Amino acid sequence: MSLDLALSTILSPIVLFFVLGLGAALLRSQMTVPEAFAKGLAIYLMMAIGLKGGVEMSKAALGADIAILALVALALSFLLPFLSYWALRLTSKMDRLNAAATAGHYGSISIVTFVAGTQALQFAGIPTSGHMVAIAALMEVPAIVSALILARRGLKKSGEVAGSEKGELVREVLLNASVVVLVGSLLIGWVSGEAGMEKIAPFFVTPFQGVLCLFLLDMGLSAGRGLREGWRDLNFGALSFGVYMPLISSLIAAAICSLLNISVGNATLLITLAASASYIAVPAAMRLALPKAKPSIYLTLSLGITFPFNLTLGIPLYILMAQWAVG
Repeated sequence: MSLDLALSTILSPIVLFFVLGLGAALLRSQMTVPEAFAKGLAIYLMMAIGLKGGVEMSKAALGADIAILALVALALSFLLPFLSYWALRLTSKMDRLNAAATAGHYGSISIVTFVAGTQALQFAGIPTSGHMVAIAALMEVPAIVSALILARRGLKKSGEVAGSEKGELVREVLLNASVVVLVGSLLIGWVSGEAGMEKIAPFFVTPFQGVLCLFLLDMGLSAGRGLREGWRDLNFGALSFGVYMPLISSLIAAAICSLLNISVGNATLLITLAASASYIAVPAAMRLALPKAKPSIYLTLSLGITFPFNLTLGIPLYILMAQWAVG
C-alpha cells in the first residue's frame, strides 16, 4: 500500500510535467512559458486553493484545536530558520549573510508544494480540513523576521536595516501578492460558502489540475535553469542541505503532530509545510532587506533542490510519517 501510494504520487501528471520542464531546462531546450502567463497561473492556483479552504472553513466551527495548531505553525515558521542557519554554517562554507537569507526560505512555505500535497492526499482518499489553508498563510511571514534577526547578528556593521527600509519591508511582507491573494480568497470562500462556490466551480474546480500541470511545467523549467546556472556558488555541503533540511524539519513536525489532536491528512499537510521552502514571498523580501545576498544561492537551493525533492519523493514520505505519527 505504501509503495503504491508513493508510485501514484511520483507518476501523477503534475509531477511528470514538472520533470518534463526540469529535463528540458537541463538539456538547454528553448522551451519557455511567458512570464505574465506564469504569474496568471500562480494567481489562479492561490485563488482556487484559498476559495476551497474558505468554503471548508465555513462548514465547521473554529475551536481550540485549530488555535493550538496555528500557534504551532507560527512557532515552526519562526524557529526553523535558526536551525537551518546553524546547519548551513556547520555543514557548508556559506558566509553569514547568505546563510541567513537562505535559512529564511526554510521556515516559510511553498504554496505549490502545499497544493501538490493536497492533491496527493485527494488521490489517496485521505481527507483534509479547509483551515489548513489559513495555517499555510500564517507560515509565510515569521521566517522572514527570523532571517533578518540572523542577518543582524551575523553582520556586525552592515546587517542593520534603515528605518525607511523597515517600513517598506513590512509592507512587502504583509502585502505580498501571494499573501494577499491567498488570505483574500480564503475570506471570500468563508463568507460566500458552498452556495457561492457552486457558481464559480466550472472555472475554479474543474480545470484546477490541468492548470496545476501547466504551472509545474514552468516551475520545472525555472528549477532546471537555477540548477544549471547557480551550482557554481554551492559546494556539496550546501547542496545536500537542500535535501537533509526538509527531512529534519519534517521529522520535527511529525513529532509535534504525534502530540496533537490532528487527523492524518492535516498532519501530512503540516509536515509538508514545515519541510517546504519558499521561492516567492521570501526571495522578494530578501531582495529588499538583504540586497547583497545572492539569489543564485538561495533560489537554487529552495527551487532547484528542495522543491523537486519534495514534489517527487518528499510528499509520499510525509504521508507515511503522518500515518506513523497520528494514525
